[in-house]
Amino acid sequence: MPALSTGSGSDTGLYELLAALPGQLQPHVDSQEDLTFLWDMFGEKSLHSLVKIHEKLHYYEKQNPVPILHGAAVLADDLAEELQNKPLNSEIRELLKLLSKPNVKALLSVHDTVAQKNYDPVLPPMPDDIDDEEDSVKIIRLVKNREPLGATIKKDEQTGAIVVARIMRGGAADRSGLIHVGDELREVNGIPVEDKRPEEIIQILAQSQGAITFKIIPSIKEETPSKEGKMFIKALFDYNPNEDKAIPCKEAGLSFKKGDILQIMSQDDATWWQAKHAGDANPRAGLIPSKHFQERRLALRRPEILVQPFKVSSRKSCPVGVGLNELKRKLLISDTQHYGVTVPHTTRAKRSQESDGVEYIFISKHLFETDVQNNKFIEYGEYKNNYYGTSIDSVRSVLAKNKVCLLDVQPHTVKHLRTLEFKPYVIFIKPPSIERLRETRKNAKIISSRDDQGAAKPFTEEDFQDMIKSAQIMENQYGHLFDKIIVNDDLTVAFNELKTTFDKLETEAHWVPVSWLHS
Repeated sequence: MPALSTGSGSDTGLYELLAALPGQLQPHVDSQEDLTFLWDMFGEKSLHSLVKIHEKLHYYEKQNPVPILHGAAVLADDLAEELQNKPLNSEIRELLKLLSKPNVKALLSVHDTVAQKNYDPVLPPMPDDIDDEEDSVKIIRLVKNREPLGATIKKDEQTGAIVVARIMRGGAADRSGLIHVGDELREVNGIPVEDKRPEEIIQILAQSQGAITFKIIPSIKEETPSKEGKMFIKALFDYNPNEDKAIPCKEAGLSFKKGDILQIMSQDDATWWQAKHAGDANPRAGLIPSKHFQERRLALRRPEILVQPFKVSSRKSCPVGVGLNELKRKLLISDTQHYGVTVPHTTRAKRSQESDGVEYIFISKHLFETDVQNNKFIEYGEYKNNYYGTSIDSVRSVLAKNKVCLLDVQPHTVKHLRTLEFKPYVIFIKPPSIERLRETRKNAKIISSRDDQGAAKPFTEEDFQDMIKSAQIMENQYGHLFDKIIVNDDLTVAFNELKTTFDKLETEAHWVPVSWLHS
């Protein structure tokens, strides 16, 4: 074996020596194939990791601090007894007073307890029944107190193996760094899990406290390091994982209320994000439905009433009689220079007392249908063979005058208006209780459409029932899009609340979708 030049001799670490070996051996290697083998062998990541661990342990062995003595409390008692027999001057009195203080005695007692303990790492004994072929098995011992393990498992559909599905950020498994997504679980505390369902294994883990030993076949996949989440979101709905049938593990779920601020810790799973409450000292994350998954679930829910496409004459398309038009009128006349409304389009003929661009913008049926095809309408409908609709340009026209556009739309339209261009603040005007409706609207009348002549008639009990039912369904279907809900129990009170809300929009900061911050 040829002599090897190691540079600075014993000062060179084993890791540096390992890295230099292939170059030092190159002149003595006969073939390129052997040289390639040497480079591959000494460049193996696992070998480098083992060498690094060896050097860390060697450093720890040399630098490991040891206590000067193990009986500081006894020494202090002996010293105090010795001083009692000496002439008492001011220094001795002060020292005796210090040594007799409870906090000093407690400190010395803690010192002795720590000094007598052995803090070297203790590895669990290797099981005797490991097969020779299982050279990749890992035995892991984690200490779990009352907190969850912080990992979810699933059964691989092809192999039937129990594998780690996800690691919860900040949980016990994540902090250990020993368990990874894709690892195959073989045993828990000596109990084989091959024939068990994931629910049974979760139950075993839930009942286990203290040290838990896992037998694992490591995944061959290399995980990419994840950065701590810096995205914060404002919850648009209440969520209770115990009521969610779709969540893969209810115990791993995170409950929250509408309006809570959540920090997103991981979006690795397109269906289930990991999050924690902003400002929570507990680092452990929990599962929440992703934005895409939640929107998809909402879209699949069938509404109990017709909400799209709307027709002008259909009472059931919106809660008529809730006082929305009156509130909008009062807000508009309170400051006509600051608030504005759109002018709708229609294909019906202009009446003698009407002016084009005032009551309506009158256009041909062909042009209306062309604009519909070109997505120029926010919403539209048909009534008595004529089209009516609100165009996007009519909203832009109000905004161009530097006014706040007061827009009354169907709830399904709100999602399409939530864009960087319009930046809407959505207020849902909700009817009061049915008892209050009967009381406040007993002398009122309802008009099915502005184009019906003499169609006003008193509210019926069926109208009140429809208003309550429609409002409940709208809130259930689209409540996550509402920035504020105002109950119109009293018109004056509701208007004051509405006006205060608009005033605050001018002066206070509000949460908006992150997409609005980028042009």
